Amino acid sequence: MFKNAKVFRLSVPFEMDSMQLHERLSAQRFRPCGPLEVATIGWGSPLGPNSDDLVHPINGCLLIAARRQERLLPASVVAEAVAERVAEIEQGELREVSRRERTQLREDLLTQMLPQAFTRSRLIRAYIDPAGGWAVVDASSDKVAEEILSLLRKSLDTFPAKPLTPTVSVAERLSAWVTTGSAATGLDLEDQCELRDPADSRSVIRCRGMDLTVPEVKAHLDNGKHVVALGLTWNDHLSLVLDEDLGLKRLRFADELIEDAVDEGNEDENARLDAELTIMTGELRKLLERLTSEFAVDGAGDREGRATAAA
Repeated sequence: MFKNAKVFRLSVPFEMDSMQLHERLSAQRFRPCGPLEVATIGWGSPLGPNSDDLVHPINGCLLIAARRQERLLPASVVAEAVAERVAEIEQGELREVSRRERTQLREDLLTQMLPQAFTRSRLIRAYIDPAGGWAVVDASSDKVAEEILSLLRKSLDTFPAKPLTPTVSVAERLSAWVTTGSAATGLDLEDQCELRDPADSRSVIRCRGMDLTVPEVKAHLDNGKHVVALGLTWNDHLSLVLDEDLGLKRLRFADELIEDAVDEGNEDENARLDAELTIMTGELRKLLERLTSEFAVDGAGDREGRATAAA
């Protein structure tokens, strides 16, 4: 199950099947960092190290995963090493080290230190939903999501996908939901939100574990703050936090959904994984169609027929 979802809309139909996509991704398979490389990224199996498949088809979607590895060499460690070397030169040679020489010292020390640095890897999953017209990345930050999209574009030569662009103010709509105590059809308010002053981004109020209809929250709204993130439940199946960029965070699917989907006593890990992915992609497909309609996302009408057929 994804923990977060950065969503992109496909500008043109995606027509590759799983085998075709696998072949295209194979040219950019993951490889570990070389001795002098700070980071590498490439495609790995979304099913884990025991599989060679770079694409897993499920529920009409194509599950993929990028693996990113980086060397852990904090800038503060390098700066300290440079400072020590500069001090040695200045004390030993009784002269001041120039800026240009400091830069060269830093590069030389990096060359020495990088091969000895530990590495850390991270698997970032995503899926393409050709029927719904979505690309969804399990990431909470725009930077990580764009890195995956960039790798896809590099592997496929082109991958026309853009972030969701609402034509109505998400913050104003979320604020209205909290003010009235009622969200859009299929959505219910939970007990957390974040409010921010549009005139001062540093003025932020975070509420958790409380009734959002209490006078204290209303007072913040009356004073001009907007709701920029709101906890919601979708059809009693999915708990999430929706932010002002239509990003989905802290995804949590109802336990009974998984229990109902997996046969009791069935311990097949692959069967359980497929059941979870089927539930996840199906629920997100419905939720995304609801959100694009509610917030009048630019281009939403282009996909209505396709999404209806997929549902």
